Amino acid sequence: MLRRLLPLILILPIAACTAWDGRMNTLGATAGATGQDTSPEALYARGMEALEAQRYAAAVTAFDTVEREHPYSAFATNAKLMSAYSEYMRNRYTEALGALDRFIQLHPAHRDIAYAYYLRALSYYEQINDTQRDQRSTEQAMAALQDVANRFPNTPYARDARLKMDLARDHLAGREMTIGRFYQTRRLHTAAIGRFRRVIDEYQTTNHVPEALHRLTELYLTLGLVDEARRTAAVLGHNYPGSPWYQDSYALLVEGAEGSEPNRPGLVRRVVGSIF
Repeated sequence: MLRRLLPLILILPIAACTAWDGRMNTLGATAGATGQDTSPEALYARGMEALEAQRYAAAVTAFDTVEREHPYSAFATNAKLMSAYSEYMRNRYTEALGALDRFIQLHPAHRDIAYAYYLRALSYYEQINDTQRDQRSTEQAMAALQDVANRFPNTPYARDARLKMDLARDHLAGREMTIGRFYQTRRLHTAAIGRFRRVIDEYQTTNHVPEALHRLTELYLTLGLVDEARRTAAVLGHNYPGSPWYQDSYALLVEGAEGSEPNRPGLVRRVVGSIF
């Protein structure tokens, strides 16, 4: 919803600009033989009409014409931002980011600068891929969203940015899990342990942590590191007692204890007791 607020935000300022520019360009002025009004207010109005009709390419053309042909008009600055917004709405994120970076650099004190930063973050966020692919766009989105939260902490943009950062973290954690599982199936145990530990250390608030703890328990048992496996399972049981991953880890430890020394009665009880 927030990404669609900008046209509404700019209505009142533009009305004021129209009154100001009207003293310099009469509304009845037309250009050349075409009879089409090419005053900044008319071009801007055509851009807004195209935007409302979801004709985003036409909107970009109109807003860019305002900036190019009337760079010193009261409409030119807003046209830069609206052009970026139109590019974003047509899913041309690279073009939107280029326009937004220029806007932020040239107009750092603009009344809509918070929205410009937010739209920039959204342009990265919309490019987040699934966890099977490279997560460079996720990292860029995280940085841009954090920038919004830091610069404009008490705005609706910051609140939405924080929510989106949680999802971005989940994507990054999912990527680490995918790589860790790949290493585990290839019996590259040390590399797999490093990936799962990173999920636990760096993405503690994501829903991937229970599985990461279980995978570590599996790996430690595979390597014969029973004490490490017990400690990891204990952490899993303490923090996620109802998780299916904990039940699987519990079963592994019981199975491992029974299989390692079958002739010693009470061993299973001691192993399970060490977890609790």
